[in-house]
Amino acid sequence: MVKEISSSIKDESLIVKRRAQLHKGAVTLFKQKGFHRATTREIAKAAGFSIGTLYEYIRKKEDVLFLVCDAIYDEVKARMKAVIDTDTTSESSLFQAVESYFQLMDELQDEVLVLYQELKALPKDAQEYVLNKEKEMLRLFETILENSYKDVLSQNEITLISNNIFIQGQMWGFRRWVLQKEFSLEQYTQHQFNLLKSQLAHLTQIKQQGGVK
Repeated sequence: MVKEISSSIKDESLIVKRRAQLHKGAVTLFKQKGFHRATTREIAKAAGFSIGTLYEYIRKKEDVLFLVCDAIYDEVKARMKAVIDTDTTSESSLFQAVESYFQLMDELQDEVLVLYQELKALPKDAQEYVLNKEKEMLRLFETILENSYKDVLSQNEITLISNNIFIQGQMWGFRRWVLQKEFSLEQYTQHQFNLLKSQLAHLTQIKQQGGVK
């Protein structure tokens, strides 16, 4: 577990507010220059801080990237949980999960791009912390698939399909210069979900026929 980033400020609400400003400013800067080329003075300026104020909320440059990574996954997880009922067992619940996740990836394209470009700059324990958050998000999809298809899918298949959904959402941003010329977000979501339905229908048919999965 990563240790909490220390701050000389005692007001927790102010820490949350200032670190949110820091996160937003840093994402824009890192996208333009990359983490290693950006200086702490530039990070402070992007966030609207003086360099002295910056060091009231972090202790070293790497703390900024950790906050960015942490904030992205916290927001994604919180917003997905707000719209997904993981106890519902239906195709519509799976579509809602996929649709809401793809929408989030569309809204957070820059943050996700920065996250995967710069994650390697974090210390190993911080990388593990962020990747554990990714596993928590994957677990949301796994739960929905288990609720609806536990008699059809093996655990390995559930894991693979959940990872496929996860990567498809990120691909919308990573391959945007190609995909977004060919599809709207709604079209992309529907096409990907139709492919998923076909895969699940095929696996269901094999199961019903007594085939080996």
